[in-house]
Amino acid sequence: MLKIGDIEMKNRVVLAPMAGVCNPAFRLIAKEFGTGLVCAEMVSDKAILHGNKRTLEMLFVDEREKPLSLQIFGGDRESLVEAAKVVDQQTNADIIDINMGCPVPKVTKCDAGARWLLDPNKIYEMVSSVVDAVKKPVTVKMRIGWDDEHIYAVENARAVERAGGKAVSVHGRTREQLYTGKANWDIIKDVKEAVSIPVIGNGDVFSPEDAKRLLEHTGCDGVMIGRGALGNPWMLYRTIQYLTNGELLNDPSPREKMEVAILHLDRLIALKTEAVAVREMRKHLAWYLKGLPGGARVKDVIMEETGRDRMVSILENYVISLEEDTVFQSRIGEADGDSAAAEEAAY
Repeated sequence: MLKIGDIEMKNRVVLAPMAGVCNPAFRLIAKEFGTGLVCAEMVSDKAILHGNKRTLEMLFVDEREKPLSLQIFGGDRESLVEAAKVVDQQTNADIIDINMGCPVPKVTKCDAGARWLLDPNKIYEMVSSVVDAVKKPVTVKMRIGWDDEHIYAVENARAVERAGGKAVSVHGRTREQLYTGKANWDIIKDVKEAVSIPVIGNGDVFSPEDAKRLLEHTGCDGVMIGRGALGNPWMLYRTIQYLTNGELLNDPSPREKMEVAILHLDRLIALKTEAVAVREMRKHLAWYLKGLPGGARVKDVIMEETGRDRMVSILENYVISLEEDTVFQSRIGEADGDSAAAEEAAY
């Protein structure tokens, strides 16, 4: 099992801290699907210290989500340490994670996120300062490097370990790649071989088979799933089952998908009010509908909706139409079979 500090997970599957996605509504669904560790979306250190309402809401942790890792980011040591103290003393998160992988310019321009990847010394200074100031385990999520010419993944991970970090998650892409190209699992493997703290591998895990290959290739202690879980928390459960007993479960039915999507919507409404939740849910529904028959057409209709009941009605009618079509096609198949049998008997 994956263990970070004195926090032990029930399996090796971790939900990545995706911005704009990993709020309590989605995290709780991921936890209900069995995920060993869920990570909250990153929060700015300065926003925490300013104490605005929206930021404080982002620090909320439902007891049912635990164990949970709450991620912070920042480029100034003093404010990062003070923000970490807030998380340590005023939230019930289990782990404090420091982001040094976010590639977004507005973050890197503040000398935060992936900008740290260029300076192992800064990583040591920042992480050690946070570790000294808090009681909860401190971890780091990073990319393998800034670009192909500046890949210091091993040096950076060693700096995290020397600073007292309890684990490191490694996304196998550079900052320059963003989310394009292919994740480099070889470098993740190099990191795992270079440090003794737990290493969690991340990147290009879109199926249970991918997760197993990553773990076998890198020797990592855990596997982090991000985009593969968008609109598809079953991916988390299916991966757990596959890694645990080798069983590869079927994909969910359209009805099962829409039922969880509606649960997701209702939890968002409870968190953010109906108007805000319905707008935010549009992108999630595009993910839930992806790959389903006629899903693109339903998505186009959903994008115009502003109310919960109308949105739910569209989804429910969509599922009913799929099921009726399936029954119709099945009856045609049975009729064709009866006709063929009759013709054969005639001979």
